[in-house]
Amino acid sequence: MKKKQKRKKTKSFWHRIRFKYKLSFFNENTLDEVWSFRLSQLSAFVTLLLFALFLIIVTSVIIIMTPIRNYLPGYLDVEVRKNIMQNALKADSLERMVAIQSLYLNNVAQILTGNISIDSIREIDSLARTDASYDIPRGEQEEAFIKEFEEEEKYNLTVLTPDAVPSDGQFFYKPINGIITNSYDARMKHYGIDLVAASKSSVMSTLDGVVIFTGYDSNFGNVISIQHRNGFVSIYKHNDSLLKTVGDKVSAGEAIALLGNTGKMSTGPHLHFELWYKGKSVNPEDYIDF
Repeated sequence: MKKKQKRKKTKSFWHRIRFKYKLSFFNENTLDEVWSFRLSQLSAFVTLLLFALFLIIVTSVIIIMTPIRNYLPGYLDVEVRKNIMQNALKADSLERMVAIQSLYLNNVAQILTGNISIDSIREIDSLARTDASYDIPRGEQEEAFIKEFEEEEKYNLTVLTPDAVPSDGQFFYKPINGIITNSYDARMKHYGIDLVAASKSSVMSTLDGVVIFTGYDSNFGNVISIQHRNGFVSIYKHNDSLLKTVGDKVSAGEAIALLGNTGKMSTGPHLHFELWYKGKSVNPEDYIDF
């Protein structure tokens, strides 16, 4: 009996929610039926559920595809993060430049008042850049080779010849990573070497120094010259553009220009690199391992 009652209740429940009701609309004046439709409780529930899902989907699409998403708590756009990082780096660079300028102005003020001499200024250089350290520990084989070499060269007096060019243990940087297409030949009045590399590659200073010339030559294009210690001068020709001006201090390995193909004597993107010592040209390959 109980099972039959449950079945009757179940059938009556499904019958009730699936029973269709007719909703009609009549003209008030003529009492004619204008429009009608049948709707059950189940179909009404399904319709409302689908409508709610549609609203949720539309709202989600609007939030994802429009800037409204930036106002959600805890959400941060990738572009916003990128801008924040760039602004932080710029702020750090500006803070560093302000510190350097403050040191410079303080030094100038003390020089003008006579408190310190010009040659005693070292703080600006130490703050602006750090010198590379090449103090590499020597191995046993290297120590043995150095001792043997020192014994062989103990009585070598060629260093006393006036034509010797002292490099004073300086480390010469390669001005660019490229291939030598034309070597040094003073007899042919080719006082440097030609290095071929990708266009607009960075051209680097071979030593620390000061820029003494920048300009354009009809034959050699954009040219930059740098004065180094111990009488060395390096010259870089056929550049696409120059990154330094006269009077700028440059560090060894610092970018000073971009490789180019300027000047009448250039046949393609390359660098003509010259190294001079006290007014005389020297072969760069004697000092730099290309």
